[in-house]
Amino acid sequence: MKDSLKNNKVMILLFVGVLMSALDISVVGPSIPAIEKTMHLDGHNISWIFSIYLLFYLFGIPILSKLSDIQGRRLIYILSLIIFAFGSCVVSISDDLRILLAGRAIQGFGASGIFPVAAATIGDVYPVEKRGRALGTLGAVFGIAFIIGPILAGTILHYSTWNAIFLINLPLAFILIIFAIFLLPGKPRGSKPSFNWKGILMLVMVLSAFSLALNNLDTNLPLKSLFSWKVLPFILLVVIVLPLLIRHEQTQKNPFISVELFHSKQLRLVGIIAFGLGLFQSSIVFIPKLAAQLFGVSPSKASFMLIPLVLATAIISPISGRMLEVIGSRLIIFTGLLTVVVSLILFSFLSKNTYVFYIASACLGLGLSIRASLKYALLNETDPTERASALGMLMVLIAVGELTGAALIGVIISGSKGSAAGFAYAFLLLIFLTATLVILSLFLKNRKIELAKITSE
Repeated sequence: MKDSLKNNKVMILLFVGVLMSALDISVVGPSIPAIEKTMHLDGHNISWIFSIYLLFYLFGIPILSKLSDIQGRRLIYILSLIIFAFGSCVVSISDDLRILLAGRAIQGFGASGIFPVAAATIGDVYPVEKRGRALGTLGAVFGIAFIIGPILAGTILHYSTWNAIFLINLPLAFILIIFAIFLLPGKPRGSKPSFNWKGILMLVMVLSAFSLALNNLDTNLPLKSLFSWKVLPFILLVVIVLPLLIRHEQTQKNPFISVELFHSKQLRLVGIIAFGLGLFQSSIVFIPKLAAQLFGVSPSKASFMLIPLVLATAIISPISGRMLEVIGSRLIIFTGLLTVVVSLILFSFLSKNTYVFYIASACLGLGLSIRASLKYALLNETDPTERASALGMLMVLIAVGELTGAALIGVIISGSKGSAAGFAYAFLLLIFLTATLVILSLFLKNRKIELAKITSE
């Protein structure tokens, strides 16, 4: 009873921390017009407010994840909260784009430690028979954040300036730090290996170069821009450094990318599906634009048409988490991916029926709930001393999938000069890719084999 009460307190702490980080993503969109007006920015500069956050989030994940395996969850979770709060402070006092971007970069780096450490802590403190529901509850955060975020931002903007939106993070982070000191496990599992600085430097180079190449790609002239000095050098850097990174990690006692993990068929499949999740998840960015074209609504109203999607994610994630403990991860992942295929088929029809649009949005939201199942399958296959690192790599794969998907869909839509047909072609490609993932999911471990692995821990 005492352990159960403590675990519930830990869950609340982790939930609020992840919610704070997720809210920071969802409140930026409504803040953009006010930021654009006060700083006199153009569209390219505005895009960097999102891109730089994601960039630093990407290469912060492996660093802080690995550090939490080495130094313990408590220290790195608190450090991540401090970094995130400092970044929020910088953003809130900024009156210049360079300061704003610096603050967003710091926020992204701080958030990169909050997400994987929270999931790894669940693996540490929750017994295996209760991990599913805990991960499902944590997965609901993103749906909740994208419901609350715009409302919160709109309310604050009505009474104050956009800077005040980010000040909320400061007292919240302070409270979370106090509770983290008393509630989170402080000691790392196993010995403290040396930090693999060479590996992390190469990994940061690969992720940064890949992100910058995709961000600099001109969707109107994709082939021409591919060979431009803004894109080609970064692609070459990825091609050269990635094999060196893999070779280096194979020789390390404490690798950031544990190649041995991918000797497991289960983890290889989880990694491929995670990348695919990022691919179709990136379509969310373009759906409001599709809604605006189909129904002739304003951009703000088009964004609100995604409410069925975020509601479905928020409601189904905890339910699927509990179902994990009954039917296992394979059936939930299979069903979720199949639901995404249905969603993409409905979107590809480009129907002007609002009910069809809402059903397609809700189905996509249902599919996004497989994130918790992927984490569950991964936690069951990894050693406690590598949990955060493995979860970090899972999140990197999802983020890389999102970057790739956004660039790919952008190229297809631009190739059709922004016409509705471009969306149909993009959805058809995603249907094919997601259908492939549906087939691959059948090769995941069934519940009987999964249970045998769990009970052997």
